[in-house]
Amino acid sequence: MPASPPPAASPWGRRIAIFATCLVSLLVCCGLAWWQWDRFTSANGTFQNLGYVLQWPLFGLFPAFMFWRIRKLRQKAEAEPAPEAPAPVAEVPAPRPRPDTTVTDEDEELAAYNRYLRELNARDQQAAE
Repeated sequence: MPASPPPAASPWGRRIAIFATCLVSLLVCCGLAWWQWDRFTSANGTFQNLGYVLQWPLFGLFPAFMFWRIRKLRQKAEAEPAPEAPAPVAEVPAPRPRPDTTVTDEDEELAAYNRYLRELNARDQQAAE
């Protein structure tokens, strides 16, 4: 007997799960902010604890922000028309021939320097063998 596909989740069930996750996240993070506030107001509290007091609620709001952002992007994508298929690419042109790589040494100093480099390269090749 073939296995039947799993039942499709209802959109309301998914929304409730997302809302519950966002709410639990906010409550937990607000509890942690309260704990950091107690630490800040104690005798050994530091300004680092005060920084955490300000950060924890933001961490708690982050899942709700992400849900909102994803929803906005999905609505925007659904509102935009589907992109048209790109036009077929024409035949790729043949590569251009390379320019002539022979260098004409018009400058006598440059020609002497290039001869010197060729001699050094020949010596290195002989020493490597």
